[in-house]
Amino acid sequence: MAVRLTVNGRERTVEVENDTPLLWVVRDELGLKGTKFGCGMGLCGACTVHLNGQPVRSCSTPVEMAEGAEVVTIEGLATDGDLHPLQRAWVEHGVPQCGYCQSGQIMSAAHLLQNSRSPSREDIVAAVSGNLCRCGTYSRIVAAVESVVENRADQSGHGEA
Repeated sequence: MAVRLTVNGRERTVEVENDTPLLWVVRDELGLKGTKFGCGMGLCGACTVHLNGQPVRSCSTPVEMAEGAEVVTIEGLATDGDLHPLQRAWVEHGVPQCGYCQSGQIMSAAHLLQNSRSPSREDIVAAVSGNLCRCGTYSRIVAAVESVVENRADQSGHGEA
């Protein structure tokens, strides 16, 4: 069956069964390999993407749920080849280790930052708590997100993010 969706701002049509997990459409049909397969049950968060602005577990989201919707993957966060501030912060803070959770962590954090200009440390921890990190870099993940919030405050000149 033909399924139409918009992925990272580009309208796409794929020929798949309606119950095909969105993850496999993104990775196998569209070649966007940044979104990772983790548990396959929607528990670990490695496969997190945004569907109409909301974070979803793409391994357990049937593609039919994305019909006519806007999907954003980790590749879609960059703008004109410039990394998203979270992607830059991940590098600056040495967050990546094995890479298993990184795109899901960033997508969860990006959703938080889209909806909160100055989230607290507790807000940040809550936003990424559903994403498992095998390497235990949670403190670096939180520090990276906090640095983006701090940079927002510095750029606004108000001392507030």
